[in-house]
Amino acid sequence: MLVQPLRSPDFRRQSATDVTAEPKVAVLLNANARKVDARVVKSLSHVVPEQDLFLSRSPLDARRITQTVLERGYPMAFTGGGDGTFMGFVNEVLHQVGPRGRFAGQAAPRFGILKLGTGNGIANHVNASSTRGDGILNDVLRARTGEVPGYRPMDLLMVDGQRAPFAGLGVDGKVLNDYIWVKENLGKGLFKNVLSGSGGYFSAVACKTVPHYLTNSTWVECEVINGQSEAYRLGADGRPVGDSLAPGATLFRGRLMMAAAGTMPFYGYGFRMFPFAGERRGFMQLRLSQVKPANVLANLPKLWNGRWFPEGLHDFHAREVTIRFARPMPFQVGGDAAGYREEVSLSVAPESIELVDFNGSMN
Repeated sequence: MLVQPLRSPDFRRQSATDVTAEPKVAVLLNANARKVDARVVKSLSHVVPEQDLFLSRSPLDARRITQTVLERGYPMAFTGGGDGTFMGFVNEVLHQVGPRGRFAGQAAPRFGILKLGTGNGIANHVNASSTRGDGILNDVLRARTGEVPGYRPMDLLMVDGQRAPFAGLGVDGKVLNDYIWVKENLGKGLFKNVLSGSGGYFSAVACKTVPHYLTNSTWVECEVINGQSEAYRLGADGRPVGDSLAPGATLFRGRLMMAAAGTMPFYGYGFRMFPFAGERRGFMQLRLSQVKPANVLANLPKLWNGRWFPEGLHDFHAREVTIRFARPMPFQVGGDAAGYREEVSLSVAPESIELVDFNGSMN
């Protein structure tokens, strides 16, 4: 438990005398996240009882906190520190409540996310409040007093044995690497605020990624094979086009610059990469791109907002796919660079999670 800001947590079990009539809400903060500073921790300590506020400094801390959250039976848990912090906690919880976990058969808590990361893709998905004013405090207070507008079920991808909201091979991995380069090399001093968020992504795409592909080959031979369930080709309105695609069918064969999939619409910074994700439960949106770099640059705002569907953009709903490129491509999982891969299998995880949803949506 956290007693003073940025002090290491105590993982002792909560005694029965600590239980109150209010719904119990755990809040887990990643001490290594840039936006989780002493001011944020102190502010939250005024609205969250000390035994419910946790600070993680390492993977070991995170595992111990997860065990404490499950031991105490919190019905709801918030994380602060970005999509990576959130997914790390979710993966650990689902491992612990899984068939071979210490808490096998126990229900997972509902998950909330505080907008304390950089990209904040999942936070945008559920309309979490910004850090301006008392936004994040109000989100926690509403949860503690039972005033959450609703809950949103969300499927997750399985990628190399881990769950993630999205993953991709090709240009999206290149964009991620270019953004990191822009932030580390140009996002300093006077340009720090401009180039460390959505401005950094726009700058990376416009000034590094697109120029690179204007002078280098963007097209690599690729084959995408459907898994053991039917898949659906999607039109610009997100509805299926033509007949369903049979298990084992070849969804695509040809030259691509990107193959990516997600179970929620957003990458970081409000980039609506998968506008049809979540519209069919139990399915991911698969997006394959043959769009020329110059067209991307000319239509970047519309693409960013999920409103651009050129001829070379191919969308599907699928449960499981295998993607094979003719040469290694930049690979990213959940917005984190994951090296280079020629082949990857993506599937929808067997269990979904429930998110605290400040849009009030209940699917």
